[in-house]
This record gives sequence, structure tokens and C-alpha cells, in this order.
Amino acid sequence: MTAHSEAPTPAGQVAASPRTAPAPLGPPPPFDPELAAVLDTFPGVEVPSLEEIPAMRGTVLGNFPVPTLDELRAGGEFEIEKREVPGPAGDPDITLYLCRPADATGAIPVLYHTHGGGMILGDALTGLPQMLDEWTRDLGIGIVSVEYRLAPEHPDPAPVEDCYAGLVWTAEHAAELGFDPERIIIGGGSAGGGLAAGVALAARDRGGPALLGQLLMCPMLDDRNDTPSAVQMAGTGLWDREANHMGWTALLGERRGGPDVSPYAAPARAVDLAGLPPAFVDVGSAETFRDEDVAYASRLWACGVQTELHVWPGGFHGFDGIAPQAALSQTARTTRTEWLRRLLGE
Repeated sequence: MTAHSEAPTPAGQVAASPRTAPAPLGPPPPFDPELAAVLDTFPGVEVPSLEEIPAMRGTVLGNFPVPTLDELRAGGEFEIEKREVPGPAGDPDITLYLCRPADATGAIPVLYHTHGGGMILGDALTGLPQMLDEWTRDLGIGIVSVEYRLAPEHPDPAPVEDCYAGLVWTAEHAAELGFDPERIIIGGGSAGGGLAAGVALAARDRGGPALLGQLLMCPMLDDRNDTPSAVQMAGTGLWDREANHMGWTALLGERRGGPDVSPYAAPARAVDLAGLPPAFVDVGSAETFRDEDVAYASRLWACGVQTELHVWPGGFHGFDGIAPQAALSQTARTTRTEWLRRLLGE
């Protein structure tokens, strides 16, 4: 058995109980053949030291072109606005990208988006074309995407508190923005999924904005990095155990894996998940986060939270972004859209 100390949280709760040690382990699940062929062509990136992270960002982001605001407007189909709003008390302002259909009338639902990138890289714009295409165009919902501060220059709690501040501002200004304050959904992928889960916990504990749902795509939830899948997938696929260790260390420093980690930073540390909004959780079977995400979904069910879980067979981390045309990617994206449609009662 691997023991973990119980940790106090800002809400006065205790961290999650010890889990079963990951032994014995078999070989890792095989990648979906169509995804594996794409992964073989994807340029590998060596895990940097903490000091190398700022310089590394440009190299990694070069694989993911950042759209301009004009490109996002798609010839006038979407209204896109960049706005600076107050950050957490005593901290710098944050940037929000506000997106809505140009022909929308009345208050529309909105998805508040927290981007991925392992807590150390990424931006609020890169994922927007897909969201505008699949959710704003098809479902008529707005998107608000937050640019939060990154680790290690800005360790915990800067990222999650930036995201929370942006959510509060969005809810308080919903009427002005043409958004329905009763239909705010939070969502993100990878680190963004972890931040979305953390902000949902904070909103519950602080009496913050009421959320209609939480869309957690392959979320990064557990700083302990010792689940069976984390060990099993070491050295395999994208964002393996070594990269995950680096990301959590950048965010938490010496607190990583110890007793003083906030559940808002690492939602797997939260004990009580009751009272959270309905959740969608998905993850690949062949990735580091598989078991922490399945465990989180199971605990949501145990605490009475309406939850939908999908484990995509042979999916590596972020497969639908790397191989968007693959059959499994198309299924995953359609499934998320259909969950949103049901959540919105359409």
C-alpha cells in the first residue's frame, strides 16, 4: 500500500484517503491504430527543467497555430471581443475573450473555458476555432476563454484564482454580455479540465456563481502522480508521468505530493464532492490521467452528482486535438456536444 497523509483544505475538509498501490501492472493498453499512426508523426518534445519552461513555450506552441481575432470572427459570423477585467484581489488584471454568435438575440448560455497546457503553457485562443465551430455554431452558446497566469513564474494559487476571478466577472456581467447567468457551464481539457474542476469546487465553497455543468476533458486532477495508469504509461504517448511530475512541480513546488495541497489546485484531493454541478468526464484508456479521472467520476457519483464518464479505447492524451479527423476523435467530440445539448435541454 502507498500511504498519503491527510491534508487540511481551505474549506476545512481533509484530502482524499489513501489509494491502492499500482501493482502488479500489465503492459499499457495499445493505442488505437489510427491514432498511433498520427502520433508517430508528431514531433516529440523533451521534458524541460523548470528553468527551461519559459524559453520552451514558443517551440511547443509552434505546433499549434494561434488564431487571430479576425480569423475567429469568420467573416462576421461570430462577435469576438478581448477585454481586460479585474483579477484576484491585489493581483494584475486578466484577459478574457468573449465570443457569441453575431445573430444571437436575447440571453444565451455560455461556456467558460479554461485552456490546457500542463499549467505551464498554452493560451486562451488556440482551442477557440473548434469550440466556435462545434458549440457556438451548432448549439448557439457563447464562449468566454480566460488567459490565466502560468507556472512556474506564477505558482499556485495564481492560475486557479485567475480563472475564478474571470468566472465571477462573467457571471456578474452576464446581462451586459448577453449571457444567461443561470446557464453558465465551465469546461476545459487537460490542465484546463483540472482548473475547471477546481473552480467549480471554489464556486461551491465560496457561494460563487451557480454553474449549470462542468465539462472535464482528460482533466489533470491529482498531483500525487502515482495511479496505476500514471505508472503504466510512463515513457509512452504524450504527457507521460515524467512530464506530469514536471507540471505539478512547476505549479506546487515542494508541496507537490505532500500534505499541504489545496483541492482547488488538485481536485482529486477534495473529499466532499457533493453539491457540484452535473459533470461530463472523459479520458483515453492509454494515458496518464485514465485512473485519476475514472476515480473522480466515481466519487462524483458516490457524492450524488449527476455524472457522465467516457473512457476512449486506445486514446492517448489529447488525441482529438492531435488527430481531429480520426474516427475516435470524431466520436469523442460528438459525444461532448451531445452532452452539452442534453444539459441545455435542447
